[in-house]
Amino acid sequence: MKFSARNQVIGTIKAINVGAVNSEVVLEVAEGVEMVSIITNSSVKSLGLKVGQQAYAVIKASNVMIAVD
Repeated sequence: MKFSARNQVIGTIKAINVGAVNSEVVLEVAEGVEMVSIITNSSVKSLGLKVGQQAYAVIKASNVMIAVD
C-alpha cells in the first residue's frame, strides 16, 4: 500500500461510534494519544473495521492550525 500523503500514523482502533450516516473511528496511536476520524458507515463496512484492529490514519492537508489561550 502506497500513498502520496506523507503523514501516515499506525494505531489500534479503540472505538467505533456508529451514527445514522457517519461513524466516529477512534484510533489510539500511542498510549493515551488518540486520533479521531469521521467516515461514512459504508466505509467502515467496506474496510471491515473492528475494535482492536490495527489501522492507519492518513493525513493529507494543506493547512494545520495551532492555537493557544
